[in-house]
Amino acid sequence: MTEESRPQAPAPKDLTDCSALIVGGTAGIGLASARALVAAGVPRIVIVGRDAERGELAVKSLAELGASAHFVAGDAVDPSAAVMIAEEADRILSGIDILMCSTAADVRPELFIDIPITDVHRVITQLALPSMHMASAVLPGMRERRGGVVVNMASDAAKTATPGEALIGAGKAAITMFTRTIAIEEKRYGIRANVVTPSLVHGTASTERITNDGFSSKLFARAAQQASLGVPVAEDIAELVVFLCSPGAARLTGQAISVNGGISAA
Repeated sequence: MTEESRPQAPAPKDLTDCSALIVGGTAGIGLASARALVAAGVPRIVIVGRDAERGELAVKSLAELGASAHFVAGDAVDPSAAVMIAEEADRILSGIDILMCSTAADVRPELFIDIPITDVHRVITQLALPSMHMASAVLPGMRERRGGVVVNMASDAAKTATPGEALIGAGKAAITMFTRTIAIEEKRYGIRANVVTPSLVHGTASTERITNDGFSSKLFARAAQQASLGVPVAEDIAELVVFLCSPGAARLTGQAISVNGGISAA
């Protein structure tokens, strides 16, 4: 097939014409990204989380920025809940142009030998499945409309072997390879998919959980010393998310991008 005969994907939408669904959007990187997308012109947004009170507060803050914002309660670890979330968001937004998955799992770094075998399934499930479930529920609509953007959050643990992160790294690597693969599968439909892989992010519940005490506190205190450009905050990650969702990233897909202040060159 020649370049002339190869079918071209549709041009990406301007952010001002897009709607966004952010799963894990009630706090941390998800909420910072929602705010940044609204500031960049996204007019309609649905955020998803498990805590209704926190969700309504987040929606109020987005509405104050000028967005038509809505909250849907749900946990995308459950496949039936992921389908419900996607259907409700699609109804509210009249189509989902941007899907971001930034869910957090109740897990902290521990040496693998110290993790009970009964915890392995739970940890991997909480880490890896929400992004996959949400993509499964949303991609058919994006294909039908011939366009869309998927941004998943993973971690540098997906790229760099770190003591205490055997399960975390495995789960995040699953998200990373999953995202890169759907990018190749869906590119002909005008759908782009990328994954962001931060390390420490100051001001988030996840970083607070792993730096407070125990094995991981010493590990990540040393890591922070390597961030000569500064340990990122959620707003730093959000700026990258906005770019990935924008027409400026029209030819960027299947990439895993680290934002870590120089902790590593992952």
